[in-house]
Amino acid sequence: MKNIKILTEEAIELLKSLIKTPSFSSEEDQTALLIEKWFTQNSIPFERENNNIWAFNKNFDITKPTLLLNSHHDTVKPNQGYLNNPFEAIVKEDKLYGLGSNDAGGCLVSLLATFAYFYSDENLPYNIIVVASAEEESSGKKGLNSVLKHLPELDCAIVGEPTLMQLAIAEKGLLVLDVIVKGTASHAAHNNPDNPIYNAMPVIEWFKNYTFERISEVLGAVKMTVTLINAGKQHNVVPAECHLVVDIRVNDCYSNLEILEVVKEHVKAEVTPRSMHLNASSIPITHGLVQAGMVLGRTTYGSPTLSDQAVLSCQSLKLGPGDTLRSHSADEFIYLNEIEEGIDLYIKILTDFFKH
Repeated sequence: MKNIKILTEEAIELLKSLIKTPSFSSEEDQTALLIEKWFTQNSIPFERENNNIWAFNKNFDITKPTLLLNSHHDTVKPNQGYLNNPFEAIVKEDKLYGLGSNDAGGCLVSLLATFAYFYSDENLPYNIIVVASAEEESSGKKGLNSVLKHLPELDCAIVGEPTLMQLAIAEKGLLVLDVIVKGTASHAAHNNPDNPIYNAMPVIEWFKNYTFERISEVLGAVKMTVTLINAGKQHNVVPAECHLVVDIRVNDCYSNLEILEVVKEHVKAEVTPRSMHLNASSIPITHGLVQAGMVLGRTTYGSPTLSDQAVLSCQSLKLGPGDTLRSHSADEFIYLNEIEEGIDLYIKILTDFFKH
């Protein structure tokens, strides 16, 4: 086992390098090289496809169950409110500033350090795979989902996202719908009982008022929101169609397919999902990973934000240093002691998990 203090120092230096290197979704090739270099310096063999990098623990045994550690190294584009240079790793009053420091660089380097800590252990009850993934922020096709075909069956996972090292035991899924309400085009001066804009009004009302019966203990109710509406180009022409976009946050009581079927059953419109794979995620409170965290005083909650958990079919826990409220904000930062605590807690949680 490597020394935790040295691993932490190396993790913080890696994070500084990642901050200084732009890595917008699908443009992460340079940060991928930095992560490759970190693996090489730690004498850990790795694999890479596109901008995803992954590694297996030294004594991987196909007969054992497998734990995945995952976080991402892509970022969104910097908020226009930045006063600092988003690509300058500034340390001030124990804060490390920079784009991606909190979401999710701190989580990534902490999980890499944790993986390195356990890498050479000979008698682990679980295999460990770590994946530094790309395209998380854009839910892209060349992200974690594209790596899964190269991995063995996963039994459980920790997905690194800023949770203040509290235990997010469930995460809402996302279903975005393009809805087209039909009508009859005409001159505005003529009587037209089939105006698609008027036809859209009861459709919008349905999305506003419909309540799905199953309410999650952790995530609450399914939430549907009409976020875009578009129809017509001229003041004197009734259009043939009215287009809506609906954002649906799905709890762990429903699959995206079930939600889609209910919508199609109730609305008089053409409904097309943009994707179906971003389902809700959860892990039982009785699971060993959760119990190990609770023993250390961590609390459980349900997360409304989306992560790479959405593409995993195994039980997964969202857990990481940093605060989700800082994500995508101007002058993003993470406290250095959050990284230190994150690595320490990850190691303690896995140590306890492996004992049981």
